[in-house]
Amino acid sequence: QAVPAGSHVRLNLQTGDREAKLPDSENGRSDTREERRRKRLGKVDVDSNSFTSQELKKALAKMKESEKAERKAHEEEVKKKFRPIEQLKEEFEKLNVKMETDYEIMVKLISKFNSSASTLDEKVAALYDLEYYVHQV
Repeated sequence: QAVPAGSHVRLNLQTGDREAKLPDSENGRSDTREERRRKRLGKVDVDSNSFTSQELKKALAKMKESEKAERKAHEEEVKKKFRPIEQLKEEFEKLNVKMETDYEIMVKLISKFNSSASTLDEKVAALYDLEYYVHQV
């Protein structure tokens, strides 16, 4: 049988019966959906007639502004922790280390596979390596 949302449901292992109970509030009676909503939202009047469209637009604009500010702060935090890939490439070139992206490696493997100068073993090895990189993508 269907039970109302928010009910406590349990299986009594001694009798094998399924039991359902509505949640009790502090005063001993069950909360209605509206009472639970008021508790969750605090002392906010959620009557749809109490807000004008202009008030709603202003509240939405403030939410968007705060979200943009949070996103910008997060981006700045990430920029402090990490360096751009171009800067890393330059530093590796100074150390005579060539850094390749997965895409560049995959292009080389595909050209090696399509090359008529490659032996069968090289083509098989290229396919195995390609499988690894494609799996990551």
